[in-house]
Amino acid sequence: MKFIDRASEIKSLQNEYDKEGSSFVILYGRRRTGKTTLLKEFIKNKPAVYFLGDLENENIQIKRFQEISAASLNDNFLKKINLVKLDNIFEYIAEKFGRSDKKLIIIIDEFQYLYKVNKAIPSIFQRIWDNNLKDANIMLVLCGSVISLMYETALNYSSPLYGRRTSQIRLHPLKFKDYGKFFPEIDNNAKLLEFYALTGGIPKYIEFIEVKKDIYSNINDNFLNKNSFLYMEPKFVLKDEIREEATYFSILEAISSGEHKISNISKRLMLEAKNITSFIEKLIEMEILEREVPATEEHPLKSKRGLYFIKDNFFRFWFKYIFPYMSYLEIEQYEFVMEKIKKDFHVFTSFVFEKVSKDFLMEQKAPFEIRKIGRWWDKDKEIDIVALSKNNEAIFGECKYWKEKVGLNVLADLKEKVRYVENKTGFKRTFFAIFSKSGFSEELTELSKKDE
Repeated sequence: MKFIDRASEIKSLQNEYDKEGSSFVILYGRRRTGKTTLLKEFIKNKPAVYFLGDLENENIQIKRFQEISAASLNDNFLKKINLVKLDNIFEYIAEKFGRSDKKLIIIIDEFQYLYKVNKAIPSIFQRIWDNNLKDANIMLVLCGSVISLMYETALNYSSPLYGRRTSQIRLHPLKFKDYGKFFPEIDNNAKLLEFYALTGGIPKYIEFIEVKKDIYSNINDNFLNKNSFLYMEPKFVLKDEIREEATYFSILEAISSGEHKISNISKRLMLEAKNITSFIEKLIEMEILEREVPATEEHPLKSKRGLYFIKDNFFRFWFKYIFPYMSYLEIEQYEFVMEKIKKDFHVFTSFVFEKVSKDFLMEQKAPFEIRKIGRWWDKDKEIDIVALSKNNEAIFGECKYWKEKVGLNVLADLKEKVRYVENKTGFKRTFFAIFSKSGFSEELTELSKKDE
């Protein structure tokens, strides 16, 4: 698959590379986001050693690292000498190549596996950095996919490596604005959005989409087929991050079925709310869950109005349509599950449309600098998008994932709800934004031109 976007991350890596002297970068993010692809793109035409860690014996890995380093650096002496410690290999590399005018990049990918093999690995790399690399013209990159272990080994205050990194980059899934670059032959944003609702911005999952087939054929091939790569993927993604799989999966299923308050989630699991908060916090850390409060809340962290949603599109689809029906899929009752999906897939996709609309608003030139963006709700009223400035200005938006064009009635309804919000809050200036899957009526289009 071709390399798409990641301009910001490439720029950050390049800035570290261009710095005078040493650099120490921590790159991390959930599996399949394209960290390895990013690094391989970055090191093109640069002197580099790339090493992929695994769970094999430590001595074997040290030997393999020496062999890869010798081959990458075209150094026959390094290939032949017997070095039994990582310290010795890095010392040799730093002495011979760390004074070069052109900075050498050393990448340790899947760093967390080295830690699983030897819990002392953070201390070993602390020593290597302090004694060998800190004063050399070398860029060290430690990359990992198990977020909790990357915090533990490299980012937390308690880690021996804490304070030594010069930069950290968390690689997030791609946004919808870049999704179409994978499929230049598709000029239909509605079709792209359906695919995005399935895969999210995870490059590995995007590989499985066949654009010549419709959305339901892609679902059938990649999700309902128990031999497909994606069928059990969430279990594989989570296995290194979590224990007590049953509790995590039950929380995610409860949320996917419509339970968003922590009290309702805990009730469904027949547990006390205090007993599931640590699980929810872990899922938020992994960017699988997110907590929302009304955008107008002054103290969101303290708010008791928080609701929990599955943030990741792929996980959201899987826990809504695959996990609850695995018993049917195992006995090949595909049509039954497909009917469940077809029944409300448009509703499922409309939620993704809201998120994409928020991103679009953030990326466009708004009438003011947006400080905060989210939703708003109170009792029986809800507004899809509320964007606020630090000067008490607001944009209120509605998102309509309809087959029909949106008319003046939607704007009128939005203004009515905004009056309710303004009675409670009050804003210096207010703006309105309507997002539609199928376009706008002539009357609404003409009105928007007048308001410009």
